Amino acid sequence: MNDAARKLAPLAKDQAEQHYREAPNNLEAEQALLGAILVNNDAFYRVSDFLKPVHLYEPLHRRIFEIAGEIIRMGKTANPVTVKTFLKADEKVGDLTVAQYLARLAAEAVSIINAEDYGRAIYDLALRRSLITIGEDMVNIAYDAPLDMPPQSQIEDAERRLFELAETGRYDGGFQSFNDAVALAIDMAGQAFERDGHLSGISTGIHSLDGKMGGLQRSDLIILAGRPGMGKTSLATNIAYNIAAAYEAEVQPDGSFKAKNGGVVGFYSLEMSSEQLATRIISEQTEVSSSKIRRGDISEADFEKLVACSQMMQKVPLYIDQTGGISIAQLAARARRLKRQRGLDVLVVDYIQLMTGSKKSGENRVQEITEITTGLKALGKELNVPIIALSQLSRAVESREDKRPQLSDLRESGSIEQDADVVLFVFREEYYVKNMEPRDEFDPKYEEWKMQMEKVKGTADVIIAKQRHGPTGTVKLAFQSEFTRFSDLADPSFTQYEH
Repeated sequence: MNDAARKLAPLAKDQAEQHYREAPNNLEAEQALLGAILVNNDAFYRVSDFLKPVHLYEPLHRRIFEIAGEIIRMGKTANPVTVKTFLKADEKVGDLTVAQYLARLAAEAVSIINAEDYGRAIYDLALRRSLITIGEDMVNIAYDAPLDMPPQSQIEDAERRLFELAETGRYDGGFQSFNDAVALAIDMAGQAFERDGHLSGISTGIHSLDGKMGGLQRSDLIILAGRPGMGKTSLATNIAYNIAAAYEAEVQPDGSFKAKNGGVVGFYSLEMSSEQLATRIISEQTEVSSSKIRRGDISEADFEKLVACSQMMQKVPLYIDQTGGISIAQLAARARRLKRQRGLDVLVVDYIQLMTGSKKSGENRVQEITEITTGLKALGKELNVPIIALSQLSRAVESREDKRPQLSDLRESGSIEQDADVVLFVFREEYYVKNMEPRDEFDPKYEEWKMQMEKVKGTADVIIAKQRHGPTGTVKLAFQSEFTRFSDLADPSFTQYEH
């Protein structure tokens, strides 16, 4: 035997003796849980909120768990006799038939008290198997990466898969049974019934707007658009602060927190710095003009108001990211991180046209905007949060006699209008009327202008131009420009009218 062969011989022997590594699983725990369910169907409800058939390792166990679950949800009894009719009679488990195997599971069942512990153990092992798959994919893709896949996009893909796994216990997406979808719809209706104001979505804090929209619906992309000076950032800031200030947490069975009212808000401010945004919110809350705050032109009483307001605001779960020119991929990665670390219920992006797409879309701005809006829509569904994205309007509005915005005024509009679930336009007639003031106050038209100004002063229209789940129409709001604050009108007869 030569030297090389002599050195390799012990190594080959060692490898022959080693067992291959099996994916983490615990068949005994699966058997114990299934037995408990077959003996006492209440055991199913101990685990059904977190354990799905896909989490079980053995394919036969998956089928038994799925069939038993369907029978129990229909209000019938799942036991060895009723379950076996849905399985192949000639299938064997070792020396046992399926019917004998089901009977054995029930005979050796543990008590219902242990069902949840077994369920958790099975779930944890399923997560480990998924982590192994993600890890293997990461390694394989990194070794054999295609030329058009930069490392950054692999990081984003891995981050998305890990986030999905952490949030839902599975990352493969795939089909969902109609039963699960119905259960979710009923849960949503129940939550709306219990929530303040009986809204199916998250309240904006502006009642007349909530009345039209039912609050902000989860996974919706809400486009808030307007010409400069109309107050779209002010409205977004008002809504963001109202939601964060109303935040009321509720502890879930697994120890995590969920918003009962209000919510945790992430605000991407691509145009203004976080200090400017904070100044606006402080001005709105204290009724001290933001220009006075910036100049320091305030009284001692005003300053005390500001200090008291800032102390109250420190507890508000509103997180601001002021990175300019952020890409949709960076925005998604940061939003996932925020949801994992602090929770997230609403996302605000100010504004779409300041975001960047990938380099693939090249110089074509319309393609880039399409990529951004599609990305925002997908992110809203992935995180299950409403996204309020602000957008500019084209100058075409200014050249028209009627300055009210229309869907066709959205800049690079095709994809924005198509991807949006809701499109809101902010329109303040006061802004245009003010600019038409006759120079000479003795001009006969001056009185006419004054009357028109009185009519529109301090009001704003929020035009709901598109809404997938509700009516379109216009909501009239009060607007105090010195505090950049939108609120409900005092006179309810003024509030809203439908198209």
